[in-house]
Amino acid sequence: MTLEEVHGQEPVPETADRMQGAGKALHELLVSAQRRSCLTAGVYESAKLMNVDPDNVAFCVLAMDEEDEGDIALQIHFTLIQAFCCENDIDIVRLNDTPKLAKILGPGEEAGEPRDLHCILIMNPNGVAWKDPALEKLNLFCEESRKVNDWVPTITLPE
Repeated sequence: MTLEEVHGQEPVPETADRMQGAGKALHELLVSAQRRSCLTAGVYESAKLMNVDPDNVAFCVLAMDEEDEGDIALQIHFTLIQAFCCENDIDIVRLNDTPKLAKILGPGEEAGEPRDLHCILIMNPNGVAWKDPALEKLNLFCEESRKVNDWVPTITLPE
């Protein structure tokens, strides 16, 4: 039973423009954050960072593919990260296409070993609140989604 069924509400259908806009904004934010060195990738690295400095986290992306759906350990990590983000007022989205994400972010620092892209944190540069148009669009997207009880909306990246 979903939260919508419990409350007798129908989920609001996503408009294509709204979803495309959020996907484009996420792409822009990821590129910008990586350029500014304000991006942390990896479940373990993200959890460490959120534990040390949660006030400096501006946005969180949880990414997985169909093959990851059976990974119970990853699902537990995602649940804990989602709870932490909700507790600390950090906007969070899901992404179901890690290959596109890998294409945007490129290879990791260690050649040969695949980069863990299951959790991406966007940090505020130098501890100062980051005023980025793409981040503001995504914050608005998350706020609108929460109004219809979609606490962790799923975004599709553009082609």
